Amino acid sequence: MDSNGSFVLNNGVTMPKIGLGVLFAQDNEEVENAVAAALQTGYRKIDTASAYQNERGVGKAIRESELPRASIFITTKVWNSQQGYDQTLAAFDQSLAALQTDYIDMYLIHWPVPAKYKETYKAMERIYKSGRAKAIGVCNFNILQLEDLMEHADVLPALNQVEMHPHLNQNPLLHFANEHKIQLEAWRPIMMGEVLSIPELIAIGKAHDKSAVQIALRWLIQRGISVIPKSVTPKRIKENFELFDFELSKEDMDTIQGLNQDRRLGEDLSHVV
Repeated sequence: MDSNGSFVLNNGVTMPKIGLGVLFAQDNEEVENAVAAALQTGYRKIDTASAYQNERGVGKAIRESELPRASIFITTKVWNSQQGYDQTLAAFDQSLAALQTDYIDMYLIHWPVPAKYKETYKAMERIYKSGRAKAIGVCNFNILQLEDLMEHADVLPALNQVEMHPHLNQNPLLHFANEHKIQLEAWRPIMMGEVLSIPELIAIGKAHDKSAVQIALRWLIQRGISVIPKSVTPKRIKENFELFDFELSKEDMDTIQGLNQDRRLGEDLSHVV
């Protein structure tokens, strides 16, 4: 990855701009091969979660890569049913054991369970202060939830991972995050492949000799947003990573901004406990 391939978080930790997402990858050779392909390509960030039930395979692939642990940024998340102070501490230990590592680079609240996210975050602050998580943050929090959490927190969330793509540009949330130095990260950034049928992205891609997928990912990165496209196909994993040898013009960026429909593809799981 080139020198422009990282963001610096609000606590000084450096995080790669692109990572491999492993949602739905089976906890066997499927996830192991995907992680191995990503690491061979040059990825240095892997995004998993206890709910994905593949942390063990992710950890195995990282160990077998023989890359130094310090060179790989591992993100995992506490699931809704694991939230609460003591439950979060236990869930973190389970994730460490599954990943077979002694620290996590980024530990996140997977969804904002209304009655529990503040005590969950208190537990995460304890983990962070112990050094066993290098950074902590949240997923799927809106502005009101972020404000509520920040009012009760000692540690500013380093990251908010949310659904974001050309049909959901999240401009108000991005503005808030930039104001408060919270890094945004996009899940479902390529709309489960839907970007391949958006004419404007196809046209911009032709001008840059890139795919519509690469255009969508580059658009996010140029807005200061990290991305975690998921794939288990080595060819696609490699293509998704080829984002640092071109730049979108202001006109390109504006065209993609104009595609916004405030359209969500993912369901809201904040009520699932």
